[in-house]
Amino acid sequence: MGNLQEVRVPDIGDFKNIPVIELLVAPGDSVAANMPVVVLESDKATLEVPSPEAGVVRELRVKLGDRLSQGSLVLLLDATAEAGSAAAAIASAAPVHADPGQHHVVAPAAPPVLAGPSVPAGAPGAGGALLPRASPSVRRVARQLGVDLRRVTASAAGDRVTHDDVQAYVRTQLATATPAAAGGSDLKLLPWPQIDHSRFGPVERLPLSRIRKISGANLARNWVRIPHVTNFDEADVTELEAFRTHINREQGHSGPKLTLLAFLIQACAKLLQKYPEFNSSLDGDELVMKRYCHIGFAADTPNGLMVPVVRNADQKGLSDIAAECAALAAQARQGKLKAADMQGGCFSISSLGGIGGTHFTPIINAPEVAILGVGRTQERLARVGTEIVTRQILPLSLSWDHRVSDGATAARMLVALSRQLSDVRRGLL
Repeated sequence: MGNLQEVRVPDIGDFKNIPVIELLVAPGDSVAANMPVVVLESDKATLEVPSPEAGVVRELRVKLGDRLSQGSLVLLLDATAEAGSAAAAIASAAPVHADPGQHHVVAPAAPPVLAGPSVPAGAPGAGGALLPRASPSVRRVARQLGVDLRRVTASAAGDRVTHDDVQAYVRTQLATATPAAAGGSDLKLLPWPQIDHSRFGPVERLPLSRIRKISGANLARNWVRIPHVTNFDEADVTELEAFRTHINREQGHSGPKLTLLAFLIQACAKLLQKYPEFNSSLDGDELVMKRYCHIGFAADTPNGLMVPVVRNADQKGLSDIAAECAALAAQARQGKLKAADMQGGCFSISSLGGIGGTHFTPIINAPEVAILGVGRTQERLARVGTEIVTRQILPLSLSWDHRVSDGATAARMLVALSRQLSDVRRGLL
């Protein structure tokens, strides 16, 4: 057996009873000096326990979930076996390329099918193969996302995997995912918890409506596969609301009632011409730029959320848009919308103004690449000249696909929308 050495938790400061969250070695594995063998994680930090010298792991004395403190026994190490089996394992794992004054080991290509948690800097995998280097925080992120670091291309010096490398890998997996693959990628999602809720009190089971089943599956897919970013802003709609109220009072029942939604649709249709990337769809490696402008709006119905589409919104006036929205919303509530009424959208608007709330993060309606969220208009005091007056402020939230655009462009569009809503005359320009 050789000279067995106890590997214990070193001085870790004031930390005590820290749970083991990752076992980085198994009995029979070869380790190098200062190589991490287990990972501990408190609510403040992630800590690695290193091997004090090279050797072969003979026995693990901890398991996942065990709580350790300074001096706790982690494993038994056969230090005398290092020169033979450990060196042989490393030599067989990868070729060594000698350069003048420098030696380094090149890890072999990752096997085609890999599973399990992420791994530490230089830790051996099956058969002793060296694995990518990564900091504890990077491994923690990879573990939470179910990413095997052996599949991630390292970009930092010393073949070290960074947070950006993990994020780039996840984006690539989501972008190339296909419905035929399990989950669309090799991200390992935990199974849904199976709980008997009746153990804790009375329950009632209600079936989901057909619309909620369909929309739920679509929303889950869109949230997982689209890298969402949301920008927030506000618009002073005091003058717009005064104008809208005046026109509605003047028209009475002789015309369609102008709603804030009609102004929003008209403004967005105009701005999509100036920011065409938000009027597009991704198709593989190509961006489909649309030369038409159909805008969908979320309609709250007894059966769930539906998104009817106003076609050619950029070619219609406020009254036409308002009338079409009213008709489509009525059909949605009555369950009379046709499939064609909800297809072909380029951009969507989700308004909670009739309910309440301020900003929120709406989920993009694929294959669209952006959606506008609108909260409830808030009355707020503001200084205008030398006077303190009440203004009506509209919260705006723009969610967009980071594969298609960037934060600067999204911010410019949202600022332009705020300006247009704040001064209805800009719609004439």
